[in-house]
Amino acid sequence: MLLAVIAACEVGFWVLLAAGMAARYLFRLPKAGLVLLAGVPLVDVVMLVASVIDIRQGGEPSFKHSLAAIFIGVSVGFGHSTLKWADAWAAHKFAGATQPVKPRKGTREKVRKERQGWYRHLLAYAVGCGVMVSLGLLSGKGYDALLGPAYTWTIVLLIDGFVSFSYGVDTDEEHKEKVTSA
Repeated sequence: MLLAVIAACEVGFWVLLAAGMAARYLFRLPKAGLVLLAGVPLVDVVMLVASVIDIRQGGEPSFKHSLAAIFIGVSVGFGHSTLKWADAWAAHKFAGATQPVKPRKGTREKVRKERQGWYRHLLAYAVGCGVMVSLGLLSGKGYDALLGPAYTWTIVLLIDGFVSFSYGVDTDEEHKEKVTSA
């Protein structure tokens, strides 16, 4: 049952996001769009409540609870930036706003964007692992089974950090300054 709730919540996230953008930009109903977009975080509340209920009713801590925790963490870490990204593109496509600018590789903006992305990933990781541990403690059966995916996630986080911070090693602007000053 919990897996069905998780799947419905994930679909619900994207449906609410698309419906909110459509209401704002296609139907020119900004207040209705705002209400729909305000419902996006509630999807995570539903997923968390369903996970807690499953654990409290004697559910064995397992991967499905870890999956819910990961979705919740990712939503907390990346949800706001995803909404901003979708809003910028919808405004461009349907309301004549300027096209969102993607920072050029080798610029300070790109370095800043990559590092901010990693900080969001770190927040998602902390929240996700915190939910995993909390569900394990709530179950009274331990959190070993719940933390299994955290090992892989830790490796992914470290690789992401290495890649994100490698963007700042030597930007084009710094390279040009070094060449012209020599």
